[in-house]
Amino acid sequence: MKTSTKLIAMATVALTIAPLAGCGSASSDATSEHTINIGIKFDQPGLGYKNGNDYSGFDVSVAKYVAKELGYSSDEIVWKEAPSKQRETLLENGDVDLVFATYSITDDRKKVVEFGGPYFVAGQDLLIRSTDKSITGPDSLDGKKLCSVTGSTSAQIIKDHYADKVQLMEQSGFAECTTALISGTVDAVTTDDIILAGLAAAKGDGQLKVVGKPFSQERYGVGIPKGQTETVKKVNAALKKMVDDGSWKKALDEATKGTGYTPNATYNPPTVFDAASSTYDFKTSLN
Repeated sequence: MKTSTKLIAMATVALTIAPLAGCGSASSDATSEHTINIGIKFDQPGLGYKNGNDYSGFDVSVAKYVAKELGYSSDEIVWKEAPSKQRETLLENGDVDLVFATYSITDDRKKVVEFGGPYFVAGQDLLIRSTDKSITGPDSLDGKKLCSVTGSTSAQIIKDHYADKVQLMEQSGFAECTTALISGTVDAVTTDDIILAGLAAAKGDGQLKVVGKPFSQERYGVGIPKGQTETVKKVNAALKKMVDDGSWKKALDEATKGTGYTPNATYNPPTVFDAASSTYDFKTSLN
């Protein structure tokens, strides 16, 4: 009888503990799963930059704001590197939920992903050595060696419109391009002006400068998996709120402080968030 009583008591305790353990486990799983994967650049000072475990830049600030509006705190964001040539693949494979990575809206890209925004409008420009007097804009590139990043609209514009004038080196990131420029391997780095301003400022010793004659219009959008139209609406609502409450300007001022960069006030901050039109027609911009 004593043994039977003891077994019954142990069984009762076990049944009491089991549901509690189950609830604790479920709660833990739910917390760990409430995250959002966001793709950014890791090598663009002032926009998307990774330093140890810290992430900074305008793209990062915009991503945090939008994520908060979607119900995610900063510590629930999982940052993923999104190189230019991998952005569509990351979205299509479900590796990321959103991409904030100087992602220009184009008609070709809209065939495979959705876009929220635009949340910023930049222009393609040239980064050169401060001592170089020969490059004054896109019309002075004959015979020059340029560097840009594989998969970027900047590289494609050079291929489409300057292939017969320049030699283009494509690299996986702008750190490699900047190194090539400083060493004299190339004559200029080309991409969006705000990116170049950050790269020039990151050197901190005046070795590099931005020419300051943009020759395209790049509308930065938020990359979203194809078909997620409700997410597009929520992202656009968040972007509008960010502009309206002053957070957009505050984030941009902080990101570009000390670079000497001033965004084109005609297009910034954006007032329409529909991603309806693609990147500004390059040929028209030459007129």
